[in-house]
Amino acid sequence: MTSRSDRPMISFQGTLGAYSHEACVQAFPDHEPLPCNTFEGAAAAVREGRAALALLPVENSTYGRVADIHHLLPESGLHIIGEHFLRVHINLLGLPGTTLSEIHAAMSHTVLLGQCRDFLAAHGIERRVGADTAGSAEIVARTGDRTLAALASELAAETYGLTVLARHIEDQSNNTTRFLAMAPERRFAPPADDPAETITAFVFRVRNIPAALYKAMGGFATNGVNMVKLESYMVNGHFTATQFYAEVEGHPDQPPVARALDELGYFTSLLQILGVFPAHAYRREQGEAVKE
Repeated sequence: MTSRSDRPMISFQGTLGAYSHEACVQAFPDHEPLPCNTFEGAAAAVREGRAALALLPVENSTYGRVADIHHLLPESGLHIIGEHFLRVHINLLGLPGTTLSEIHAAMSHTVLLGQCRDFLAAHGIERRVGADTAGSAEIVARTGDRTLAALASELAAETYGLTVLARHIEDQSNNTTRFLAMAPERRFAPPADDPAETITAFVFRVRNIPAALYKAMGGFATNGVNMVKLESYMVNGHFTATQFYAEVEGHPDQPPVARALDELGYFTSLLQILGVFPAHAYRREQGEAVKE
């Protein structure tokens, strides 16, 4: 669980220099990042005691939900203890000593290539698909090709000894990825005076009866509980077995949330609380921006 530096480990999916690595550094600077090949591997590292925490991406403001992550959350055996929002800044990275005018092609994950269309077109740079962002930076560093660049984080530049030729070249100025911090034991945050300062995350499966979902949601409306997320996904590939992932503002120990969850129980065949954690400051900032 601890590294040679005696710092606790935090696992993530990807290689060193990936945006998930950057999120780990931002959210848990006192932890040592542990790269893993898959989301399942990152969760397993915590279960097996090789890491104290895992940080997993769940959604992106541009591309939506991360595929398959909601299947993993209830099955991982881990508990959500926090969230982090990472502003995704894309940078053009080249070999030391190169200039922007020397670059003929840029390599990265196909998603990042699509997010920098305007910049690449304006500079006549060909798009070249790589397996991932940090891996593309590593390839650029290894090949020694002065005409090839990578699209990745500044952390990737530091990791692989590259130079940032252009910063923040993404087309979307608000591209943000949300991560959930997972721990092996349950750590419910204490109730806050303002319900919006606490998030309760849970999964449920409604019974196969008419209007079950409508009735299940009624308790949140009548008790004044704000539901900030509700997503559905199939279970085991069956069209008739639908599970829902939901997040609400407030704490299960607070009467409105307690009553809503109790009423939800009447209409569900499964109800599992995955975590109760402090709402990240980014939520409040976004809310204030919308009001303006």
